[in-house]
Amino acid sequence: MKIKKLSTALFGVAIGFINGLLGAGGGMLAVPLLKKYGFSQRAAQQNAIAIILPITAVSAGIYLYKNYVNLSNSYSYLPTGFLGAIIATILMKKISNKWLKRIFAFFMLYAGIRLLLK
Repeated sequence: MKIKKLSTALFGVAIGFINGLLGAGGGMLAVPLLKKYGFSQRAAQQNAIAIILPITAVSAGIYLYKNYVNLSNSYSYLPTGFLGAIIATILMKKISNKWLKRIFAFFMLYAGIRLLLK
């Protein structure tokens, strides 16, 4: 039992570290870890978002406090980002776990290849 609590804590640190350092990727780490603990693909993705939200809020708050970012640069992306999030949550119920896994894998591969080639 202590090993599971320790590994969960270490995974939390890793997710927060990757998300805070790279500005993304915490969810990419959280989904496979949640699946390892028995979550379905859908539940892992949904819970990863719930995990990443407060972590991202903390990172964003620190970055804003330290004047590392200018929040006004993101204003033009927020309305369409909210729209995309609403559409995705509606579609999430209609997509099978098999296809969610494939879509998730595609974006992981795409992001990795794109980063390696640039």
